[in-house]
Amino acid sequence: MFDIQEIRSQFTILNREVNGKPLVYLDNAATSQKPDSVLKIWNDYYTELNANVHRGIHTLSQLATEEMELSRRKIQKFINAEHDFEVIFTKGTTEGLNLIAYILTQKLKKDDEIIISYLEHHSNIVPWQLLCERTGAKLRVIPIDENGILQLDYLDEFLSEKTKVVSVNQVSNALGIVNPIEEIIAKTRKNSNAYIVIDGAQSAPHFEIDVQQMDCDFFVFSGHKMYAPMGTGILYGKQEILEELPPFHGGGEMIATCSFDGTTYAGLPFKYEAGTPNVGGNIALGAAVDFIEKTGRQNIQNHENALLEYAQRQLLELENIKIYGEKAKRTGVVSFNLEGVGISSDVGMILDKMGIAVRTGHHCTQPIMDFFNIAGTVRASFAVYNTFEEIDKLVEGVKKAQKMLG
Repeated sequence: MFDIQEIRSQFTILNREVNGKPLVYLDNAATSQKPDSVLKIWNDYYTELNANVHRGIHTLSQLATEEMELSRRKIQKFINAEHDFEVIFTKGTTEGLNLIAYILTQKLKKDDEIIISYLEHHSNIVPWQLLCERTGAKLRVIPIDENGILQLDYLDEFLSEKTKVVSVNQVSNALGIVNPIEEIIAKTRKNSNAYIVIDGAQSAPHFEIDVQQMDCDFFVFSGHKMYAPMGTGILYGKQEILEELPPFHGGGEMIATCSFDGTTYAGLPFKYEAGTPNVGGNIALGAAVDFIEKTGRQNIQNHENALLEYAQRQLLELENIKIYGEKAKRTGVVSFNLEGVGISSDVGMILDKMGIAVRTGHHCTQPIMDFFNIAGTVRASFAVYNTFEEIDKLVEGVKKAQKMLG
């Protein structure tokens, strides 16, 4: 049984007020709130287990190591990776994408090609631009139509023996559009030997992930968007690829042997986990996976899709409102503007005075905004603890903004 009030009771922060109003938190695509169970695990680490991992024979170090490796195995199961050592702890999606782009440097040469899409977050654009600068490779971009839907005929045109990387997000953070990555991966496998990178920052919180069935080479996501602490994330990579490619950072933990004559590297996953990790955060990421699994991923998906459908229907009853990606398959996000009424930040400030937290601006996706010839949007994004009553409050807030700014 899906009990929204019981779920909300697990998030203490939802009891607070903002500007004298009950908090309505609709900025989950930026970061989700954390359930008390996750915060307890994080706090327990620092109050009961605080020690460095993998490096000590004393009891606290051994216990901390066991807890962090247990978390790794939970995440392995969560994304259905074949091996737990294919799960690399990172600071988040951005670090994961930068790591991949860096370690692939030796695999590219002048005039090779990297394919991304118009729907990417800056973190899935800039690392590839930097890789192009290092190697002389060229960036090709799959365009979108007026509904924000990728035009995959261009992917067919782009793919060739020159294609070395295809990197796309599974869900657009700015518009919530669910991209057909199964089709993208199938086309790529058929027409090239490119590495396939999937940005799962906006998909991992919302629906089931199976990296083996997906057949991607790399999959990255952030913990803080799926009920875990900030500064946590995961890079999944296929064993044979990670073993072949060079390390990202050098230092402690990632070595097998080190001398002034040379260094040999540790096996997976430690080859890519140099330095002291975010132990408490990584353990709490496992607790966030527990929360998601206990709640039920299908329950989460069903509830959030119902919220999206309801929000879109209610907003479209208002006059002079534009929803971007309205006709596309979407999850978790409604991104809109009030036509002829101020700028998105003005709307956001009015909503904030009513205790409603939304995101405004370009959402680190300036190419999307340039395509639609806008400076930004108002983005309301949903999580499992949001309610239909909160959407009603959002709609009332938008009505107020229309009156104040019109």
